[in-house]
Amino acid sequence: MKSKSQSKMLQTVLLHVVLTPLAIVWLFPIWMMFVFSTMPDYGIFSPDIVLWPSTNFVENFKNLQADTDFVRAMFISVVVASVYTFLSVLLTSMAGWALARYRFVGKSMVVAIILGTITLPFAVVVIPQFIMVAREFKLANTWVALIVPPLFNSLGVLFMRQAFSMMPAELFDAARVEGVKERQIFLRIALPLARPTMAALAIILFLASWNNYLWPLLINSKPGMMTAPVALGSLIGLTKVSWGGIMAGAMLLTAPILVVFVFLQRHFIAGISAGAVK
Repeated sequence: MKSKSQSKMLQTVLLHVVLTPLAIVWLFPIWMMFVFSTMPDYGIFSPDIVLWPSTNFVENFKNLQADTDFVRAMFISVVVASVYTFLSVLLTSMAGWALARYRFVGKSMVVAIILGTITLPFAVVVIPQFIMVAREFKLANTWVALIVPPLFNSLGVLFMRQAFSMMPAELFDAARVEGVKERQIFLRIALPLARPTMAALAIILFLASWNNYLWPLLINSKPGMMTAPVALGSLIGLTKVSWGGIMAGAMLLTAPILVVFVFLQRHFIAGISAGAVK
């Protein structure tokens, strides 16, 4: 027993010895981004290596706000990412439930089409999508154009389909025998059981929407409807680039994602690994 305990402790120590340098390598660019966000432009390009923060963050943020109205852009990004995540998780959950638990004609074809759409790069569909939304529906520069077109996520549908497929069918059959309606089975039994998977999917979708640059750039031409990534991109001009403002904005964009992941990492890991053991 003592030998097993010592062996387990040795494995833990070795694991930390290997992972700690990797964690430092991953965190170092984020730390340097924070350091650069506190420095003036001339300090960022200084030949001296600086590893500690300076005192210019507030000035950089003021310049960023003056150039882009970054507070409004952040608000738009938060609203768009939050609403998109909620609606997309709900939509993909319903689609995954139908594909996992119902039998209907053409089900295999539907799954094959969804699998096929994963292989299509966004650049292939972005022009037809833009023409349909902006020209046909005339929804450019609206909240609907930012949120609705990317709602359906093929990977999310397959993700939730796998989660629902792993649940025991007898549980749902017993609920039907007791007279529970299909809607209640889905909302009160299936969704609570799939909570870890939904949390992992929510993080993935929120991150995708939060970092989305191309679609908001195309569909919105008004400065008042810019998301935060688009606002940051507008700082790169032909003659002047506000590197301090870009670093400050990038730090403000990164911080919420780190906070969300830290608080939800347990659910994220549980959801990602849910299909590893059946």
